[in-house]
Amino acid sequence: MSRELLAELLDRNDDHVAALANDAFDGQRDAQRPPVVSVCCSDSRVSQEGMWAVDRPGFLFTAGNIGNRVGVAVDGGHVLDGSVAYPLEYTDTGVLAVVGHTGCGAVGAALDAVRTGAYPEQPGVRADVEELVPIVEAGLDDPAVVDGNEDVSVRNRLVEHNVHEQVAFAVEDAGVDADVYGFVYDFHGAYGDRDGATYLVNANGDREIDALRELAGGKRADRVGSLLADD
Repeated sequence: MSRELLAELLDRNDDHVAALANDAFDGQRDAQRPPVVSVCCSDSRVSQEGMWAVDRPGFLFTAGNIGNRVGVAVDGGHVLDGSVAYPLEYTDTGVLAVVGHTGCGAVGAALDAVRTGAYPEQPGVRADVEELVPIVEAGLDDPAVVDGNEDVSVRNRLVEHNVHEQVAFAVEDAGVDADVYGFVYDFHGAYGDRDGATYLVNANGDREIDALRELAGGKRADRVGSLLADD
């Protein structure tokens, strides 16, 4: 790390400290009760605290990984990732938000692996991409993914497909006792014309647009979208 970048990090932390209210950690120092755990793809362009405008400690429990996966392989099985399971099990968190994003490099790498057999060379990255390959393979068998809107890339439709699969795993396989919402964070104009908007695509396994709009509320109807369903 360059000395200049180290200085910038410390200066940015000073800005963070200055922005905190004097009582920001009152009631939070010894325990946490975040209402939401958010699982997002690890990407410098996609800030979890930023997208939800989090302005206080204790609201959002954040988890991130390549491909916004909620599960992990353990002893030959597939279980809820510890970073997701912990808040749901131990901090009374009642909402799980699964957030994919347009232009996802992880989904793109898995798509390349399916099409060409080429995987990333770095072992850890390869392992994460391998977890996404079965999801991409299944997505490519879905006409809504491969025969959808020609103005939207197959990769972006696979991003949404992956979100649906992650929500399904949490709800059906892991039996999460919480509301599970699936979102796509858009900065490619795939869902709308506002960079940085998150679009609700799934709620507890329900993907029906009208139902999602009713759940979100009338004034937020434009925050519901899908690349895989008729509007």
